[in-house]
Amino acid sequence: MDKIISLCKRRGFIFPGSEIYGGMANSWDYGPLGVELKNNIKKEWWRRFVQGRPDVVGIDTALIMNPKVWEASGHVSNFSDPLVECKKCHQRFRADHVDGKKCPECEGALTDPRQFNMMFKTFIGPAEDQANTAYFRPETAQGMFVNFKNVLDTSRKRLPFGIAQIGKAFRNEITPGNYIFRTREFEQMEIEYFIPQPEKDEDWEKYFNMWLDEMKQWLRDLGVSDKKLHYKDIPDGERAHYSKRTVDVEYDFPFGQRELYGLAYRADFDLKNHSEYSNADLQYTDPETGKKYLPHVIEPTWGVDRSLLVAILEAYHEDNAPTSDKGETETRVVLKFPKWLAPVKVAILPLSKKDELSGEAKKLFEDLSKNFVCEYDETQSIGKRYRRQDEIGTPYCVTVDFDSLEDKKVTVRDRDTMEQERISIDELKEYLREKINS
Repeated sequence: MDKIISLCKRRGFIFPGSEIYGGMANSWDYGPLGVELKNNIKKEWWRRFVQGRPDVVGIDTALIMNPKVWEASGHVSNFSDPLVECKKCHQRFRADHVDGKKCPECEGALTDPRQFNMMFKTFIGPAEDQANTAYFRPETAQGMFVNFKNVLDTSRKRLPFGIAQIGKAFRNEITPGNYIFRTREFEQMEIEYFIPQPEKDEDWEKYFNMWLDEMKQWLRDLGVSDKKLHYKDIPDGERAHYSKRTVDVEYDFPFGQRELYGLAYRADFDLKNHSEYSNADLQYTDPETGKKYLPHVIEPTWGVDRSLLVAILEAYHEDNAPTSDKGETETRVVLKFPKWLAPVKVAILPLSKKDELSGEAKKLFEDLSKNFVCEYDETQSIGKRYRRQDEIGTPYCVTVDFDSLEDKKVTVRDRDTMEQERISIDELKEYLREKINS
């Protein structure tokens, strides 16, 4: 983790939040490369699961909702963790994360556990009193449930169909940590997949298994090794209050096996509660039989930040690369992202800063950047520039040299193999398109 955190800071993936003011615990900002990586994850997820499917539509709902939403969903009464506090140093911990009765920091005595609601409170209007209390959403799901009828009426979808959303959620975690793994502000990619009211277990299990397979394929395409993944069925008594079945997708992080994604069968819990609390009719009318009922829900959830973290962990490699000295090698750090995921696809590198080379290279950058995310770099030696592009995961480096002025060709270097190929400038765009999309 130390190597990953250092690389992410040094190369502009992730910065400590509010750093010039001494930072803020477990707050992180995404830098120029981090935001490209994050956007690539979100764009591919949206393309695959919303634009690429006839049975899923998208939505984007408010961060602050009517407080009654969270009463109906059970978050006001159930969304809490057991909290203990050290009587000596006054640090707070989740009771289920502490062994024994002593503080893990100073070995002071701990208080008895008390329940701590994890929703962030805020106030609407000028008066900070109970009547004006609202909450930042702790999950994106409820925005989809309360808009079920609106989406149903306007999209004219028939069951089964899903509503998808990408957005921020906020949880006042007692013990956040492990870099961007657990933070108080995070981003989710989530689908509420509405299915007909099941008559037997097989009726919902087939949809549950379909989404589990989709999550597995997504992880393969993200570059995650099957050997580091575990699929854990959560037993009765440990699942969320709304869930009839939950499978946690867990990953072998450097700090241990932890949850990466989740898949839950929420039955009709949410629509039933919102119908009761709001007095709105959220039933679905079967167009074939005329029967009215509340649909059940399968919920696959992907964390954007955790997706990014495992993508970097899986991509990180160290190998031996030749130096300019004959027969010598040095350790090379390279991020071997899947090509679709790499934040920069092509680097344009003139061999020197001389006007005739930089002018040709800049024209090439202007042309290629219309089709690919490109970076132009003319500082330091060509070897050091190659190493920098390896560290940020750029699949292809294009070098413009003095021969390019005569033969109208450039040298294309492959990130993973370090092999170089001479390509005609006229054919370069198509060459790169085929390589990047392969």
